[in-house]
Amino acid sequence: MLKSERLFQRAQALLPGGVNSPVRAFRAVGGTPPFIESGQGPWIYDVDGRRYVDYVCSWGPLILGHAHPRVIEALQEALRRGTSFGATTKVELELAELLQRHLPSLEMVRMTSSGTEATMSTLRLARGYTGRKLVVKFEGCYHGHGDAFLVKAGSGAATLGVPSSAGIPPEISALTAVLPYNDLTAARDLFAKRGKEIAAVIVEPVAGNMGVIPPREGFLQGLQELCRQYGALFVLDEVITGFRLCLGGAQNLMGLQPDLTCLGKIIGGGLPVGAFGGRREVMEGLAPLGAVYQAGTLSGNPLAMAAGRETLRVLEEEHPYDRLEQQTTWLCQEMEEAARRKGVPLRVQHAGSMFTPFCTAQPVWNYQEASKCDLQRFSTLFHQLLARGIYPPASQFESWFLSTAHGEEHLELTLEAFKKSLEAM
Repeated sequence: MLKSERLFQRAQALLPGGVNSPVRAFRAVGGTPPFIESGQGPWIYDVDGRRYVDYVCSWGPLILGHAHPRVIEALQEALRRGTSFGATTKVELELAELLQRHLPSLEMVRMTSSGTEATMSTLRLARGYTGRKLVVKFEGCYHGHGDAFLVKAGSGAATLGVPSSAGIPPEISALTAVLPYNDLTAARDLFAKRGKEIAAVIVEPVAGNMGVIPPREGFLQGLQELCRQYGALFVLDEVITGFRLCLGGAQNLMGLQPDLTCLGKIIGGGLPVGAFGGRREVMEGLAPLGAVYQAGTLSGNPLAMAAGRETLRVLEEEHPYDRLEQQTTWLCQEMEEAARRKGVPLRVQHAGSMFTPFCTAQPVWNYQEASKCDLQRFSTLFHQLLARGIYPPASQFESWFLSTAHGEEHLELTLEAFKKSLEAM
């Protein structure tokens, strides 16, 4: 028996499902997850000595790859000074200034310990600022595990949500309206009926948690206009896209001016982190200035702040985004072409250095279309790649990520493994 299998048996007796986050359990694809021991550059190594080219990258934060020397050095320096103080530090201010430099919409920023904290706090702030209750989200967009977000669409095109998790009262879900992603007409219809009740619209500018789905032309701009027209707040969840698509956020690329922005992942350099920020008059509603309470013992943790600050400094100096996008585009095109030659239906959608191979012949624009993918075929692809030393996300509905540590040789290895994997599909 492999060491990973023995460890997983032990873990299942102690941790629900043997994991501390559900997708790690491989339930969507089957099999036993490898236990990872270390990472270096584009590689991860499991406890059985197997090596993989990593396309999970800790679900997005590791844009510089594993154990980047400058990030490790910054962490070591911070660690020598202490792990946590429960007081304000200079590095918090320096990271906030970096965020504001590249995201002008962030007139003020509040640090948190996770993206979920950031999104939950943002909605509380939006409700406190507007005095309204209703929140609008889009089916398939994931904004963390807050009660307001674990909601699925009911019947009808513009319906109030119903819980998608046990433990969430229907009364809470009824305060969230769920619309199809990329459907501006549905949003207009809902605003026409209930616009004066809507506190905020929250949306991923590029969906990354139903697979990578870019916005249709005019979709996000239309949402922003609706919010302005009806006095709701326009909230961009850039936990994934922040500093992933460009030096800043998707809002910079798309010419958007959100009222509030949620961040995480890359801005912590691989450590637990989150942040939210936006218009000064809205952010001043937070305690201790305003009546909306939000707090966190480890918010602005000096280790996370140091890792994030150094990551952003490296990105400023190297500006790797054009190369990352070129590499991603090349790999996606080559994968699609290889699948076409084998007669395997596959759409590989990408944005910047995010991509997802969808096991379908059709373009994917929303959750309903994503849900029609061949999940068994994806499971086969996943295990075939894993056996050949490639580590993809263990779900059809997740983004794959490139890092600056991925070079041509790693992409070639990946493409060769992918071509061989097609034989089993």
